[in-house]
Amino acid sequence: MDIVNRVQNILLKPKEEWVKIKSESISVNQLFTSYAIFLAAIPAIAQFIGLGLVGRRIPFFGWYRYPLGRALLYAILMYVFSLVSVYIFGIVINALAPSFGSKQNMENAMKLAVFSMTASWVVGILYIIPFLGFLALIASLYGLYILYLGFNTPMMDTPKEKVAGYFVVSLIVVIVLTSVIFFVLGAIFAVGGVGTAL
Repeated sequence: MDIVNRVQNILLKPKEEWVKIKSESISVNQLFTSYAIFLAAIPAIAQFIGLGLVGRRIPFFGWYRYPLGRALLYAILMYVFSLVSVYIFGIVINALAPSFGSKQNMENAMKLAVFSMTASWVVGILYIIPFLGFLALIASLYGLYILYLGFNTPMMDTPKEKVAGYFVVSLIVVIVLTSVIFFVLGAIFAVGGVGTAL
């Protein structure tokens, strides 16, 4: 898989790219080993640089940087949680298929989960400058549009009248998974938490 070409196409012409993706045979293993593991590293590395090297200004406290060990642990956990949550998301998409008149197909469900994260992973480079992190979150919303187009292709052979419902329920799952990741990371790295020892 040409990763650069795939990233460009899924971001710039997602409708056409989903049609190509649907016709390709890509195993779940290939999706992760030739695509997800590389792109998911972008926001993790950016977080390490932003938190451990650049730092940020905290009102009334001044400039603050994580100790390098703490920033590295944060980046590793973010990376692992990101990959695990995408995998779980793919399983959920596949499990929900019969509820929306769709055909269960683990390969296509994982394609939806992995490729819809492309925008979020690429824009994650903005985490290098911590105060731009909110822009990364806003820009990653484009990934939801990409996800919708994937359902509409239809990757899971979903009837047109059920695409919106399938998308909304899947979106709720994405929001819950993302919230859990940020909650867990926040709890680990809260002031006085495990991360302060590093």
